[in-house]
Amino acid sequence: MSTAEIMDAGMTCLIEKLGIVEAERFISVLIREKSDYTEWRRRYFDSFSSDDFHAAALSYGTENPL
Repeated sequence: MSTAEIMDAGMTCLIEKLGIVEAERFISVLIREKSDYTEWRRRYFDSFSSDDFHAAALSYGTENPL
Protein backbone atom coordinates (compact mmCIF):
# COMPACT_ATOMS: atom_id res chain seq x y z
CA MET A 1 0.00 0.00 0.00
CA SER A 2 1.14 3.51 -0.69
CA THR A 3 1.23 6.14 2.05
CA ALA A 4 -1.86 7.79 0.56
CA GLU A 5 -3.74 4.48 0.53
CA ILE A 6 -2.82 3.77 4.16
CA MET A 7 -3.93 7.26 5.21
CA ASP A 8 -7.19 6.88 3.31
CA ALA A 9 -7.90 3.46 4.82
CA GLY A 10 -7.03 4.74 8.30
CA MET A 11 -9.31 7.76 8.00
CA THR A 12 -12.11 5.56 6.69
CA CYS A 13 -11.76 3.27 9.72
CA LEU A 14 -11.64 6.15 12.17
CA ILE A 15 -14.68 7.82 10.63
CA GLU A 16 -16.66 4.56 10.58
CA LYS A 17 -15.89 3.87 14.25
CA LEU A 18 -15.82 7.38 15.72
CA GLY A 19 -17.63 9.65 13.30
CA ILE A 20 -15.98 12.55 11.51
CA VAL A 21 -15.75 14.93 14.47
CA GLU A 22 -14.26 12.41 16.90
CA ALA A 23 -11.91 11.09 14.21
CA GLU A 24 -10.56 14.62 13.74
CA ARG A 25 -10.26 15.04 17.52
CA PHE A 26 -8.29 11.78 17.72
CA ILE A 27 -5.87 12.95 15.05
CA SER A 28 -5.44 16.36 16.66
CA VAL A 29 -4.62 14.71 20.00
CA LEU A 30 -2.01 12.48 18.35
CA ILE A 31 -0.44 15.48 16.66
CA ARG A 32 -0.59 17.72 19.74
CA GLU A 33 0.73 15.14 22.20
CA LYS A 34 4.41 14.47 21.69
CA SER A 35 4.07 10.81 22.58
CA ASP A 36 5.42 7.55 21.28
CA TYR A 37 2.50 5.68 19.71
CA THR A 38 4.27 2.33 19.99
CA GLU A 39 4.93 2.82 23.71
CA TRP A 40 1.34 4.01 24.23
CA ARG A 41 -0.04 0.83 22.64
CA ARG A 42 2.48 -1.36 24.47
CA ARG A 43 1.29 0.03 27.82
CA TYR A 44 -2.31 -0.60 26.76
CA PHE A 45 -1.67 -4.22 25.81
CA ASP A 46 0.53 -4.85 28.86
CA SER A 47 -2.70 -4.95 30.88
CA PHE A 48 -3.94 -7.93 28.82
CA SER A 49 -3.08 -11.48 29.76
CA SER A 50 -2.24 -13.72 26.82
CA ASP A 51 -5.57 -15.53 27.36
CA ASP A 52 -7.50 -12.23 27.30
CA PHE A 53 -5.66 -11.12 24.18
CA HIS A 54 -6.36 -14.44 22.48
CA ALA A 55 -10.06 -14.29 23.41
CA ALA A 56 -10.33 -10.73 22.09
CA ALA A 57 -8.61 -11.70 18.83
CA LEU A 58 -10.94 -14.67 18.35
CA SER A 59 -13.97 -12.51 19.08
CA TYR A 60 -12.81 -9.86 16.62
CA GLY A 61 -12.21 -12.51 13.95
CA THR A 62 -15.70 -13.91 14.46
CA GLU A 63 -17.31 -10.46 14.32
CA ASN A 64 -15.20 -9.30 11.35
CA PRO A 65 -14.69 -12.22 8.98
CA LEU A 66 -12.45 -11.69 5.96
